[in-house]
Amino acid sequence: MTPTHPSTYGKLIVFEGIDGTGKSTQIKGLADYLTGHGYSVTLLREPTDGPHGRRIRQLATAGLDGISAEEECELFRLDRVEDVARNIRPALERGDIVLLDRYYFSTMAYQGARGLDMDQIRRANEAFAPIPDRVLYLDLAPEASIERIRSGRGETPNLFERREFLETVRANYQSFGGDGWIPIDASRSREEVLREIIQALEASDLWTAPSLDAK
Repeated sequence: MTPTHPSTYGKLIVFEGIDGTGKSTQIKGLADYLTGHGYSVTLLREPTDGPHGRRIRQLATAGLDGISAEEECELFRLDRVEDVARNIRPALERGDIVLLDRYYFSTMAYQGARGLDMDQIRRANEAFAPIPDRVLYLDLAPEASIERIRSGRGETPNLFERREFLETVRANYQSFGGDGWIPIDASRSREEVLREIIQALEASDLWTAPSLDAK
């Protein structure tokens, strides 16, 4: 994954994984760590709170019977076009470290599980979206993720959290890789996961100055 933006830009770090892996918790932990070391950090998530993102969330709650995989994939693409233009690129141009909760890899993994071509989704998104400097893939077995959702949020998992579907999504994620792709075992404690994330980013030579010093 070679970044498409100049080195004078900020850095784009994406968190990926099935729901219940602790992405939001780890993003906040890394953001606190980075700001404590003097970095300017921008936190973003997809789907966004824009019109297309709100529609995606409504569909996730109501179910997908009324929309095809192709239509849903296009909603994600349109939402991402706005996110790149309004949020991601401006933050990178300011020199911020952008921590993004889900990106086009989620679209590949989830819509791939609905039968769409993952390579085609990648090409369509990389035509306009900056390629991340690093992707932190939080890996967790679906049965564990579903239990976390039930016990931690008091929610009944919807279509996207059904075990069989999530097994396919997880297999899709595990098929990804390459430079910049960092798998993280998310089954451990929050503290252990965050420590590994920080150490993995340090070892990847992502930072220029000041150097991070994991404790």
